[in-house]
Amino acid sequence: EVQRIKREHPDDDQCIVNDRVKGRLKVTRAFGAGYLKQAKLNNGLLEMFRNEYIGDAPYISCIPSLCHHKLTSRDQFLVLSSDGLYQYLSNEEVVLHVENFMERFPEGDPAQSLIEELLSRAAKKAGMDFYELLDIPQGDRRKYHDDVTVMVVSLEGRIWKSSGTYV
Repeated sequence: EVQRIKREHPDDDQCIVNDRVKGRLKVTRAFGAGYLKQAKLNNGLLEMFRNEYIGDAPYISCIPSLCHHKLTSRDQFLVLSSDGLYQYLSNEEVVLHVENFMERFPEGDPAQSLIEELLSRAAKKAGMDFYELLDIPQGDRRKYHDDVTVMVVSLEGRIWKSSGTYV
């Protein structure tokens, strides 16, 4: 994705800054963020939020990148999540976490467990404990972690009950 953006914006040496599109957005494919898709939408922003939009090509796209996978008997679940989960966990860590959680707590909510793991890691990185991080109002917590949505879909017919806890 980084190479695609750099190729489409050869005259913009600031198209990727600190692993973010125009130094702002971590994802390269999104439904929103029109200001990185069309110059006219960028120009409609307040000046302090505008980016230097070079060329006509969009910086990000809403067209998904798809990979087809034929399900096998080894496939147990599918994790659907926003990019905030991957600030702190790799794909492999997510899979291992869900597998271990399902083994230890077959009736538990693996999605909630992933969010709790992410928050634990965010707290540790910030030098605080889990509950200190939770005491920070959600809007102010953006300094420590992105908004996160996680759903784990069982491919084995399991139904997990959500704890209903919002953190």
